[in-house]
Amino acid sequence: MRPIWKGSVGFGLVNIPITLYPATYTEDLKFRLLRAGDLSPVNYKRVAEKDGKEVPWDQIVKGYEHEKGKYVVLKEEDFKRVDIEATQTVDIMAFVELDEVNPVFFHKPYYMEPQKGADRAYVLLRNALKDTGKIGIARVVLKTKQHLAAVKPQNEGLMLELMHFASELRDVEDFKQPKESKIAKNELDMAKTLIETMTQHWTPEAYKDEYRASIQELIDDKIQHGGKTVAKKATKKVMGNVIDLVSVLQESIRQGAKAPPKNAASAKKKPAAKKSRKPRRAA
Repeated sequence: MRPIWKGSVGFGLVNIPITLYPATYTEDLKFRLLRAGDLSPVNYKRVAEKDGKEVPWDQIVKGYEHEKGKYVVLKEEDFKRVDIEATQTVDIMAFVELDEVNPVFFHKPYYMEPQKGADRAYVLLRNALKDTGKIGIARVVLKTKQHLAAVKPQNEGLMLELMHFASELRDVEDFKQPKESKIAKNELDMAKTLIETMTQHWTPEAYKDEYRASIQELIDDKIQHGGKTVAKKATKKVMGNVIDLVSVLQESIRQGAKAPPKNAASAKKKPAAKKSRKPRRAA
């Protein structure tokens, strides 16, 4: 696995050399667009809207549309004038209580690996964050873009999690809020009972991407049968409107909703996987 960035974590006068690795990876199935007649791959062309002619890369510029159909062009030298200095430092500006930060701010996690000779300072920061229940709020430049980020303790290590700036989040007031309604005590009690019956220990391996698995099964089936046979079509669960909350809650509790999710049992018994070049997911 290749690192995406090398630098250091800095807070006060403390400097900790670290290497950054992606903590997640996508498992999306990749498809190509093909011509139906002969399955020839279809490529994209850069075509001007005005006359439909293809435009070579050396004639393409970047423009900002400030009014409908009106653009101001920015050249490379313009971008260089406002470039943020890439200091190769995760610059911690402040420490805050983790509970104070709305989870909606967190965006993308990375593992922080200590470089040679940095173990002692690395462990010091990790332990201090664990003991205080705080996270570091930092600035970092990755791939020429400045990000807001959080430095968090994660098991025996540290994690850098990119964050959204406040200006990037929509105001919750933009969305319709539920109307206040009187909830009967017995309804609330049954809802709590249902939650208790469905409560389990967190086992991330128990939850799978069922849609991706179904698509992969369909692809395998088509390959095996020369592209003619398809896997059995999934049945869609039809959900009705909830009219009588009490009866719905009672039936949910009666059905014994404590059954573990699909693959939960097999996930716990699953033998250790072979070493992979992909990063392990965070729990």
